[in-house]
Amino acid sequence: MKKNINYIVTFLITVSLFNCRNTTTEVLEETTNEESVIIKTLAEVEAPNGLVWVEGKTFLQGAKNSDQYAMPREKPAHNVTVDGFFMDLTEVTNKQFRAFVEATDYVTIAERTIDWEEMKKQLPPDATKPHDSVLQPGSLIFNKNVDAVVNMNNYAQWWTWKVGADWQHPEGPDSNIDGKDNHPVVHVTLDDALAYCKWANRRLPTEAEWEAAAQGTNINTIFTWGNDASVLDTNANTWQGVFPTKNESLDGFEFISPVKSYPKNSIGLYDMTGNVWELTSDLFNVNYYKELETSQPLINPKGAKTSYNPMNSYQEEYIIKGGSFLCHASYCASFRISAKMGVTSDSSSDHVGFRTVATPDMLN
Repeated sequence: MKKNINYIVTFLITVSLFNCRNTTTEVLEETTNEESVIIKTLAEVEAPNGLVWVEGKTFLQGAKNSDQYAMPREKPAHNVTVDGFFMDLTEVTNKQFRAFVEATDYVTIAERTIDWEEMKKQLPPDATKPHDSVLQPGSLIFNKNVDAVVNMNNYAQWWTWKVGADWQHPEGPDSNIDGKDNHPVVHVTLDDALAYCKWANRRLPTEAEWEAAAQGTNINTIFTWGNDASVLDTNANTWQGVFPTKNESLDGFEFISPVKSYPKNSIGLYDMTGNVWELTSDLFNVNYYKELETSQPLINPKGAKTSYNPMNSYQEEYIIKGGSFLCHASYCASFRISAKMGVTSDSSSDHVGFRTVATPDMLN
């Protein structure tokens, strides 16, 4: 039984790691594959409060040739065209999420009773139900007391399933978010984010839209500020020191930071790198880029039709982008625009949040 309990806890950890107005309507169009694609639209835009206009463009999605940290799932790079859209200036904050909860009485997945009958559908056939003390509402939190690591591939060493952890209690039942209205909301799942989007008349970005926004006015850079890796610490909230045992916090933030604590990118978006991972609407498939037809730019791609992660064959996963306060060159190096990981729709942790997007027609 102990073996099965350990498996379930490891499982919980695993699934949790891997959603206007125009003042001018000057439009430039390009015809590709018999489709009329808006390359640059709404030349002058008054963005609604809290949103930034991301201009439609063609850019290079995926790993750049000079990126030493690029992973196979980020290759090959390929040209993509996206229409213009609005994006949240920052990651959705505790204050914004609280407004949604108070308006709808929504209960996040981390706060709900765990249904074993549903959970076991995502487990190997021989999995045995663990003790009820394990199957309690909660979420994943980073273990701040790690002093040594045996194997960097065993991420269970620095993650803990914390009963009672949720968006209002980010470190467990004895914690709270008092005075943290401007922190990104965490311990939210993709399903929670989609519920917020429905209420706010928004949607989650596609991976292509997210990368277009992260590029800002650029079209083929590694980082959201350009290609200079040496300025990472001044541009993003990532791990400084030796991951995961020593966090030097040279920038003043040991873990999560308030939104807008770091410089915005060239189009005015904050924290597109670091702080918390951001959910997207695309399925995570490690082979997706390899299977694309890229002789012409892809037009507003919506990602893979199926999810595929050989490390998690039992569940469907969605792409998260941008990295978090835990990212370091020695481990995931996910402070790059092309970096991505997978997460299931019901998984949550203290380093995953989201931001939303909207098209002009959604705001009319």
